[in-house]
Parts: sequence; C-alpha cells; structure tokens
Amino acid sequence: MSLWSRGFLLFAPVLMAGCGMMPETGGWRDALMTHTSQLGYRNWIVVAEASFPAHSRPGVRQITANDEIPAVVDEVLKRLEQTEHVTPHIFVAREMGAVENDYAPGIDEFRKQLGVALHARETTELEQQSLMTLMEDANKSFEVLVIRTNTALPYTSVFMELQPGYWNSDSESRLREQLERQRMEKLARPIP
Repeated sequence: MSLWSRGFLLFAPVLMAGCGMMPETGGWRDALMTHTSQLGYRNWIVVAEASFPAHSRPGVRQITANDEIPAVVDEVLKRLEQTEHVTPHIFVAREMGAVENDYAPGIDEFRKQLGVALHARETTELEQQSLMTLMEDANKSFEVLVIRTNTALPYTSVFMELQPGYWNSDSESRLREQLERQRMEKLARPIP
C-alpha cells in the first residue's frame, strides 16, 4: 500500500465527517444515539430510502444504516422515547399509499411493516415535494439528520419534525390564551 493510500485511509473519516457524512465505524445505532441526544425542537430526522439525495448544506448530517426503513423507524422511535425531551411529528408521503405492488413489488408488505414500526403513532400525509420543501426550509436554521437505508421502494421515506417532549400544542394554546386574557385585563383597567 502506498504512502498516499495509507494517508487517505487515515483522513477519510475526517473528510466524511466534515461533509456531514458519518462513517459506520461504531454502527448506525451508535451514531443515532449520539445525534438524537443533541437534537431538539424544530430539528428533523429523515429515515430515507436508498435513492434519497445527499445534501451538501451545513447542518445536514447523514448516516448510513445497513437496514430497511421499518427497522430504522422502530429504532429511532424507541430512542426518542428514551430521550423524553423531544417527540416526533411524523410525516409520510401521500404517494406511498397510491403506489401499487405491481409497479413496486414489496410495497404492500412494506406498508404493513411500517405500520407496526410506527408504534401506533399518528402520521400526517403530505406530497413528497412538500415534505422535501419543509425539510429544506428547516435546514436553513436547524439541524437535519438523514438516515439512509437499504429500502429501494418509491416514496417510502419517513420524515420526523421534532417537537418538545414535555410541552404540547394544547399546553401552548392555553398559555397563549392566558397571556392574552392578562393583556386584555390590563388594557381594560380604568386609569386612576
């Protein structure tokens, strides 16, 4: 092995990490554990099909999982349940429900497996292009973790926007209503 080859092998992991790609030295589960502990409100996790585009923007981290989407989604959700500081709002592509098994063999079985992997969580369906736009807009200010899988079926990527795990939209609405009432009460007080 030449000196150049040995030098490249030593620095390849550093170069890949600088580009947002994480080598699978400790396995994707270890990388997932590290990243999910750092993610918070408004960050995204995308469990992506094999053809999902690589992103070059800073703030996008990509790890490769030598596994299928349902198994990775299951692991991500288990990990997020352990963190307790965030909870995912899960999106799937509307197109996935319309893809026929005749054109994408295995999609029917995939949908069943994904249903189990989602742990009975509610999902929101949006068109794939809308999901890509949401993720790209979020990436302008927030971190995005992309976990690329072996799944080779169209429209099967699962998008997760992280929300606070200890504060939900109902609690936020009640707080805003209370603050508005207090503001209105101050305005309605007579001037002495």
